[in-house]
Amino acid sequence: MARDGIGGDLRGRRLLITGGGTGIGAATAVRAASRGMKVMVTGRRPEPLEAVVERIRSDGGEAAHHVGDVAGEGASEAILGAVRSLWGGVDAVFANAGFGIEKPVLESDDEDLRRIYEVNVFAAVDLLRCSGRMMLEEGVRGHLLGCSSILGKFTLPRYGLYSSTKAALTHVCRSMRAELVGTGIAVSTVHPVTTRTEFFDVASRRSGAGHGPALREDGTPLHAPRIFIQPPERVADAVVRCLRRPRAEVWTSVTGRLANGVFELFPPIYDHVLRSAGKP
Repeated sequence: MARDGIGGDLRGRRLLITGGGTGIGAATAVRAASRGMKVMVTGRRPEPLEAVVERIRSDGGEAAHHVGDVAGEGASEAILGAVRSLWGGVDAVFANAGFGIEKPVLESDDEDLRRIYEVNVFAAVDLLRCSGRMMLEEGVRGHLLGCSSILGKFTLPRYGLYSSTKAALTHVCRSMRAELVGTGIAVSTVHPVTTRTEFFDVASRRSGAGHGPALREDGTPLHAPRIFIQPPERVADAVVRCLRRPRAEVWTSVTGRLANGVFELFPPIYDHVLRSAGKP
């Protein structure tokens, strides 16, 4: 039996990326297009999306963009309708849109919880669900990817809301992967460590006054060890490799994966890290 997913030659395959105007999404769009994929990027702001499309086209690739909020009513149908009307369907979907909040759980409010779950979980799951249904209906050998995080495996103080959304997405994708075995559709989760993008700048603004991470000049948080910091292109390369050779989980840091393994095998070590990180 052939493996689920696209696999092999990516030329001419159609890829949809949410949150595709900046960071990991933009880097993945450029990398995928360089392998011959047709790429549609989506997001709320047209300017960065247009810049990504222009870069891809200037390099001889094929790309388009769709402007909209992934958490808006009917967003998944609108996004998939746009790619279907342009290219007749989609072969791979990377649910990458999301944001973070750094704030103690007791100091968060209902709006913090509602909005982060709407974007990071509800919108992502809805898009993957709708995409999977479309692939099954059309008999497409496809690939669904959810952008989780290393914090989808464990959490840290002040990241309870964010890490819980990534854990939720990880488990949904894990279940979908088992449910779709043998259908031709692969399902993967991506687990980046700290990445040099605007993510933490946005997290600082969304966390509110008195909260959010203190940042270095490159936009990464001061509390993140440099060994856990990487450029978005590294994540993009890993995603493209996964499209060519599907796997359940995409890890972009050997150190991060080892740390997760140690925490799972030796809970007291993880508890010590949590207590140390929680000290003011």
